[in-house]
Amino acid sequence: MSSRRFEFVEGTSSKFWEITTNHREVTVRYGRIGTNGQTQTKSFTSEAAANTHALQQINSKLAKGYRELAAA
Repeated sequence: MSSRRFEFVEGTSSKFWEITTNHREVTVRYGRIGTNGQTQTKSFTSEAAANTHALQQINSKLAKGYRELAAA
């Protein structure tokens, strides 16, 4: 299982976005910093497809200005 967290803090925005891959599942949790946020899970036909989807989502968030937090 692999998990990464990103945050976007600018102006009045203060949001987080987390993505976790676990074999063929990708779980995304997002919302305002300080809340539990919302969770969505998608299942894929292969682990490779799940990893490809996760990387596409990560690249999209980075392009929008989200910054990855260092692992604790």
